[in-house]
Amino acid sequence: MRRFRCALWAFLVCTGCASNVAFANDYDGKRAYDSVDPFIGTAGEGHTFPGAVVPFGMVQLSPDTQLKTRKEGYGWAAGYRHEDTTLFGFSHTHFSGTGHSDLGDVLVMPIAGDVRLEPGDITRPGSGYYSHFSHDDEKAEPGYYAVTLADYDIRAELTAGPRIGVHRYTFPHGKPAHVLVDLRPSMYDYPGKVSWSRMRIRPDGTLTGFRETRGWAAGRQLYFAMKFSEAPSGHSLQNTEQDVIYKGFAPPANDTPAARAQIEGRALVGVVDFDSNVHQLIVKVSISAVSEDNAIANLDAGMPAWDFDRVRSDARTAWTEALGVFDVDAPEPMRRSFYTAAYHAMMAPSLFMDSDGRYRGSDNAVHRADGYTNVSTFSLWDTYRALHPLLTIIQPAQRTNDVVNSLLASRAQSPWGILPVWAFHGLETWCMIGYHAVPVIADAYMKGIRGYDTKAALDAMVASARYAPYGGLGDYMKLGYVPIDREGEAASKTVEYAFDDWTIARTAAAMGRTDIAKSFDQRAGNWRNTYDRKTGFLRARVASGAFREPFDPAKSGYGTDYTEGNAWQYSWYVPQDIAGLIKSHGGDQKFVAMIDSVFNAKVDPNLFAHMEDITGLIGWYAHGNEPSHHVAYLYDYAGQPWRTQERLKQIMDTQYAARVDGLAGNDDLGEMSAWFVFTAMGFYPVAPASNEYVIGRPFVSRVTLNLPNGKHFTIRADQLDDAHPYIASVTLDGKALERSFIRHNEIMAGGELQFVMGATPNKTWASGRSARPYSMSTR
Repeated sequence: MRRFRCALWAFLVCTGCASNVAFANDYDGKRAYDSVDPFIGTAGEGHTFPGAVVPFGMVQLSPDTQLKTRKEGYGWAAGYRHEDTTLFGFSHTHFSGTGHSDLGDVLVMPIAGDVRLEPGDITRPGSGYYSHFSHDDEKAEPGYYAVTLADYDIRAELTAGPRIGVHRYTFPHGKPAHVLVDLRPSMYDYPGKVSWSRMRIRPDGTLTGFRETRGWAAGRQLYFAMKFSEAPSGHSLQNTEQDVIYKGFAPPANDTPAARAQIEGRALVGVVDFDSNVHQLIVKVSISAVSEDNAIANLDAGMPAWDFDRVRSDARTAWTEALGVFDVDAPEPMRRSFYTAAYHAMMAPSLFMDSDGRYRGSDNAVHRADGYTNVSTFSLWDTYRALHPLLTIIQPAQRTNDVVNSLLASRAQSPWGILPVWAFHGLETWCMIGYHAVPVIADAYMKGIRGYDTKAALDAMVASARYAPYGGLGDYMKLGYVPIDREGEAASKTVEYAFDDWTIARTAAAMGRTDIAKSFDQRAGNWRNTYDRKTGFLRARVASGAFREPFDPAKSGYGTDYTEGNAWQYSWYVPQDIAGLIKSHGGDQKFVAMIDSVFNAKVDPNLFAHMEDITGLIGWYAHGNEPSHHVAYLYDYAGQPWRTQERLKQIMDTQYAARVDGLAGNDDLGEMSAWFVFTAMGFYPVAPASNEYVIGRPFVSRVTLNLPNGKHFTIRADQLDDAHPYIASVTLDGKALERSFIRHNEIMAGGELQFVMGATPNKTWASGRSARPYSMSTR
């Protein structure tokens, strides 16, 4: 047991959780833990899961309520929908809040009585091994989930450690107990997704295996090990694959125990049997991307004994300490939303490394992390905006250093020689656009987080930005824009590349690399090549230089100028130079009028019926997707922060709620939640790597950040209620703050940011040009 506790402690230290112990108030942490509701976001479009996970853990052990194919699986991207009343088992890997999916590895289902090997059809009771359940019998808290399987009268409890998932099943008396393990299904399933798989029962009763799938990340290999607290009385391993075209040559007849203990194929399902006198059974499972033996080592290191309650207690402690960075005073619904958002923001990037330091890299080969903890699950198009900047505040620097080192290792191993775009379990998916690992690294460097090879970091950033075959970059470097007649979604790509280029320029300048800084500073201005003065929108040009015609600013979808959006949603994406964008529009008033037209438009949601990611509409503004997330803050750049305050109130009131459908769109590995945390505190990182956070308005009366450096930063909002939605005045450490931004180093130094709220807008506060946030054209 001591060995287990030391191993868990080592993980928490290296990933940043345990270092919160020094400053997290026990009472505050307990209150934070008790405020989390893992069911928020499990209905509607949130795509979160309610199961067991520790902060940034490798295992996400959660129930799967339906098994859907790729074409119908969008709503079940996390395996679970709160609307369902059926449950097919508990799998060990899940994404939190994605708009595309995979995973759902090593599905386990406890069964009492007769066993059916097929999952079944929920419209035909008794057709398979699935069970009904009631939400009245569910319980979820950080690191723990429980439910009663009504068809079997089994109470199932789940908890997790960094590399393990632990099940505790209480079976009814008098019925034989079984554990079914199904390697066939996964999220976004399709016939033939499993390329190959294996299961075997080892002499000591350990069940091990692996499968390789061709899904979102093709060729992904995952190994597992499973041990049982009671000795099995029997087992059955079967391959249910039909119509096998080539079976090879038949082996000699072999009905020995050794032959029955192993099976390979593409449709494997196993059943482990236990005597009918087994009333309670603990099943512990670990995963590895390296080998079955490594999975066993992870299992033994993670839980050498059979103490379910100890693992649950350690998971609770990990979450209590991680959430204890926040001490929030707010009404109960707001407090529940806030802490749940913080919880969702501390799941990814997740641990992806075995207990011996080995992991599988972007070349699908095995490597060993040297001096850092390897992590994966990089939803970078989403998370560079708010999630990663939030982690630089609330997590120790080692957390971000691990992220950067993992990104650099991935680049070094990549056959393409560039940083990840959207990667999980070490492998690239090529999903989304941009090279947004770059601003994650730049933001870290500019904030003084530099526990990695900084020269290699800049080299990787530049290499990614100069890789001509990627996403029209060759034309972008020649023409100053991505031409739409050669590359789809060209307007979005141009402006996102330009922002990433600006972060390279900032980093290079800070390193003294003036040649690189000058080159990328010029590229950062390429957004201007998309601006159409005639319409006021950012648009795509063809290779000849003309804007593509015909043009419809409402049009969205594949083949248009934009990625998951339209002109109304993408024409504000110039985070590095909002002042330049305002000037292009003809000044503050015209810019504000254009932003107003975004929010005030009357838009039929059916216009986006073909775009599942565009949700959470307020006019054209779509809070359910990331391109809109900074827009409400842009009034600050036009000298009208009181308008930002109004819009944020509108968004918070309509797009978030403390209920199961309380997220207006996919949480995207914590990005939607990070936006909420920042906005509730009163500021937001419009331009990561600027070292500035743009002030909105607070939505909690007090929040104290118990910072990893041992200092405390408190935000207070006096007179905060619905009758006082505006900022009347602001002070920082007792001195009047007349600007609409706060700097990163001011937060990390500790102190107090105090807002006094008013019933009417203060139209003079932070309205002058010198009070506005950073823009490259006014620096």
